[in-house]
Amino acid sequence: MLSFGTFQFALSRPLVMGIVNVTPDSFSDGGRLGQSAIDHAHRLIEEGADIIDIGGESTRPGAVPVSIEDELSRVIPVIEALPGIPVSIDTFKPDVMRAAILAGAQMVNDIDALQNPLAMQIVAASNVAVCLMHKRGVPQTMQMQPEYEDVVAEVSAFLRERVMAARAAGIAQDRIVVDPGFGFGKTLAHNLALLRELHRFAALGVPVLAGLSRKSMLGSLTGQDAMSRMPASVAAAIIAVQRGAAIVRVHDVRATVDALKILNAINGGCNE
Repeated sequence: MLSFGTFQFALSRPLVMGIVNVTPDSFSDGGRLGQSAIDHAHRLIEEGADIIDIGGESTRPGAVPVSIEDELSRVIPVIEALPGIPVSIDTFKPDVMRAAILAGAQMVNDIDALQNPLAMQIVAASNVAVCLMHKRGVPQTMQMQPEYEDVVAEVSAFLRERVMAARAAGIAQDRIVVDPGFGFGKTLAHNLALLRELHRFAALGVPVLAGLSRKSMLGSLTGQDAMSRMPASVAAAIIAVQRGAAIVRVHDVRATVDALKILNAINGGCNE
């Protein structure tokens, strides 16, 4: 069971989180601003998304930071326009977290894994869910020769520590999700190792989110640019689910939902 603010997800099947980037510079679909972002969110729900993940600042490698004011002006109107829809706010800024929760967000998706004490305090004082992600470095530099002795063990240890910190702060275990952070301070080999061994993260006792959609690792493997990586993204999502992911964060919702229906049927699961 995942407690997602006022929503409850039984996790009897994989959940699909649809991406809405309210930014001009996202690596894949930058430019979804204002009403177009709201329309896009509704379209993703119609296509079968369980959750909408709204971000107002690109965290792609080399991304330029934006001010709190700019981020708020991008995301808050979109969140407020989606009442009754399970919404996640993709941010690492405590001020944005607080405002987004007040506007109706039901999850905080934090690439910094609540390492900011104020972020931890804000989430702990609410009833929202949280996704704790692993990354190494900052978006501007994280892909500059990242190194690990054992990437799976090191990422797992970090996430275990963050889950324990969240629990100690008063965040119930059924509100916590972890994300190994594909592409955030990892080489292609690191990403493949994490995907190959994704089942090992089940030992953390919380749902695992996999965000592989349209990422550069898929471009490295297929030679396709970001907008042509839908088939590879769907394949990666299916592999992630087969290896234990409870949530997949994707751009191509309809294609992913259809593929998961086939997988669930083969496995004897429920598509409702």
